Amino acid sequence: MAGWIIITIGAVLIAALFAWKLWRLQHEVYLFADRLEQFLDCILSEKEITGLEEIEDTLWGKVSEKLQRVAHVWKQKNTEVLREKQQIKELISDISHQTKTPIANIKVYLEILQSESESAREREFLTNMERQTEKLDFLLQSMIKMSRLETGSMQIQQQNARLVDTLGHAVAAIVPKAEKKRLRLSVDCDTQIRLFHDPKWTEEAVFNLLDNAVKYTEPGGDIHIAVTRQEMFTKISVQDTGKGIAQERQAEIFTRFYREPEVHDLEGIGIGLYLTRRIAELQGGYAEVRSALGQGSDFRVYLPNESSHYCDN
Repeated sequence: MAGWIIITIGAVLIAALFAWKLWRLQHEVYLFADRLEQFLDCILSEKEITGLEEIEDTLWGKVSEKLQRVAHVWKQKNTEVLREKQQIKELISDISHQTKTPIANIKVYLEILQSESESAREREFLTNMERQTEKLDFLLQSMIKMSRLETGSMQIQQQNARLVDTLGHAVAAIVPKAEKKRLRLSVDCDTQIRLFHDPKWTEEAVFNLLDNAVKYTEPGGDIHIAVTRQEMFTKISVQDTGKGIAQERQAEIFTRFYREPEVHDLEGIGIGLYLTRRIAELQGGYAEVRSALGQGSDFRVYLPNESSHYCDN
């Protein structure tokens, strides 16, 4: 009988010891997870990291030194990235400043030469030079816009504004091109819809969609802009009666410098849709396309109904 009592007590003690070790391990794991979370929060918010006492017999003590090294490397890399962004920002500013005046002067000289030219052949050459100058100017301005968005030197500034006003500016800018191709433009937007958005950059995004629609829609076609207020997003849709886009290419059209093989004879460098997508993303939204060959395209930009503050680092 005494033997059974000793065995039972021994079993209880072993169980108690096992339970205590399990509790201690769980406690150490929870403590490690909590400290790791705090540590990562400090890194992400770039705050000073404190309270990293090293206790060698704990799980945290074994990795704290390495985590401090990681934090140091992260800080150095982040500093380098910020320095590079500043350098790029200054370079973009210099390029913009240095090219603006020469291109403007070339345009003036061409205009003077065209007014004084008497030869039809000379006027033809001057017209071609004017077109190439306009193309060069468009290319430089597009590249500058893209670089400013990507480096963060041009910030998205959202404000509570009427969406119809933003769309109106984009439509007004595309009217001359649309009229040349006898395209019918129509807009369906509730004038009372207000949205937290950046009017300037959103206008740029919508204009790029309209410019794309005008470019790839045959003369006499239709372009329709429609705005729909949804539960979480407001949808801006630009529908055209153009040639449409093959299903297998739709995933590529929002990428930088992408152009469809059969349209290389048309003007453009393939960054308009890329800019539209980036502008939507920087405001917490997104862009998509619905299309089929021979049935036109429906490009859509979705912007959140609530104010959004996103970082793009």
